[in-house]
Amino acid sequence: MSDSRSEKADSSPFARPAGAQGSFQPPAPETAEQPTPGPQVSATDREAFSAPAGSGAAFAPAPGDRLPARHDNPARRPVPAELAQAFAGAGSFAPAPGDRLAPSMPGPGSPWWKPDAATDPWRDPQSPYWIAGPPVYADDEVIGMSDAVEDPEPTAAASASPGKRARFGLSALAMVLVAGLVAGLIGGGVGYWLSDRANAVLTDPNVKLAKTDQPANRPAGSVADIAKRVSPAVVSIDVRSADAAGSGSGVIIDKGGYILTNNHVIAFAATPTIRVVFADRSSSPAKVVGTDPRNDLAVIKVAKTDLTVATLGDSDSLAVGDPVVAIGDPLGLRGTVTAGIVSALNRPLRLPGENGEPDAVIDAVQTDASINPGNSGGALVDAAGAVVGINTAIASVGQSSSQSGNIGVGFAIPVNTARSIAEELIQTGKVRHADLGASSRSVTDGTRDGAYLVQVVPDGPAAKAGLKEGDVVTLFGDNLIDSGDALTVAVAESKPGATVTLRYVRDGVTGQAKVILGSS
Repeated sequence: MSDSRSEKADSSPFARPAGAQGSFQPPAPETAEQPTPGPQVSATDREAFSAPAGSGAAFAPAPGDRLPARHDNPARRPVPAELAQAFAGAGSFAPAPGDRLAPSMPGPGSPWWKPDAATDPWRDPQSPYWIAGPPVYADDEVIGMSDAVEDPEPTAAASASPGKRARFGLSALAMVLVAGLVAGLIGGGVGYWLSDRANAVLTDPNVKLAKTDQPANRPAGSVADIAKRVSPAVVSIDVRSADAAGSGSGVIIDKGGYILTNNHVIAFAATPTIRVVFADRSSSPAKVVGTDPRNDLAVIKVAKTDLTVATLGDSDSLAVGDPVVAIGDPLGLRGTVTAGIVSALNRPLRLPGENGEPDAVIDAVQTDASINPGNSGGALVDAAGAVVGINTAIASVGQSSSQSGNIGVGFAIPVNTARSIAEELIQTGKVRHADLGASSRSVTDGTRDGAYLVQVVPDGPAAKAGLKEGDVVTLFGDNLIDSGDALTVAVAESKPGATVTLRYVRDGVTGQAKVILGSS
């Protein structure tokens, strides 16, 4: 059965032809390799860059000979007829061998010629210049580069050249040094001569300055006379404690060694150590006799008896414009004297208390004599040389008075007040003050000023006189009251137990009252 199928297949239209081998796919036709097309050159470029007619030489040099070795090629380019006619009879254009201005061309045997120089693309064999050796020094001349190249072997002169160059360098250095030395000597001499001439012009050994034989006029009452008489009675007070130190001034008021000063000079320390320095620069320790914080006064004592005592004047006799002199130790500068006038009288002034003590209110003498920190406790002296005040405070602008300098507004406690308090301190060690039994502050209604009674002590002198809180006191005895401080000063200047008539305003109605001052 299989044979029948085979026979049927062989008789099919798709039977393999007799003698055919391999695949039914016909073989690919063989094609010739197509050359790669070259660059397209335009007719213009072809005409400009094509070889000349009849020339078969290539533009590129032979391999290994990129530049023609023209130095050893006897064939030379023919000279144009025009140039030959122009330079006829001039001989060769090449310089004579050995000519230093136009040296001969080195041959291949030169030490400065490379074996591959003929093919070096960066070298022009026809160039008249080449790399040569350094100049060689002979005895009297320098051999040119062409001479040095012609004889590559070092000569005796060349071998001796370093020494000669060294000798030349040393000679040049010596010349520079000599020139510098000469210039320095000349400059120094000229400078000395000019300086001597200048001194001769500016100085004169025969000059004697004039002086007067007339002594200065220091009449009695002058500042110089007052300072000479009063300064020995003014002392410097140094105060120290475990944690603080300060200084001020004082006035000797008694031969027993009593010295008057301000309370704030010694009261800033709880247990101060006090030393007094006198005008002759001697010193002595001091002890506190008594203090009056309300009037900012204090008395101390030294164990020294041979003292110059100040004369105490009358402050009630002062007038505005009177000349005064301030003596003290401002800023620790002992024995300083300044002068001025009395600027104002009866100026109520409140001073802050020390160490929790009450404020002091004084009826001050105002002066423009320069007063600074350290002047406190010193003397304000009139034209007769009498003490009329104890310098105490200065006004300031925007600072506390203890840290500001003088601006021409100083204040002193009137000596009449200071005298009475000092006597009481020396006698009893304490001071009794008159007491109104009321506290006050300044007030105004636009037309009148006065002391507004803020508080009235029950059963006190003011309450017993019929005064009430809210009353405005305008007169105390003969003293016009225009502020709370003015009332405080008026009471302080009175004696305890004194009877004083007050004028006051209550609910717009003016009234009077007699007050018997108490004691505190």
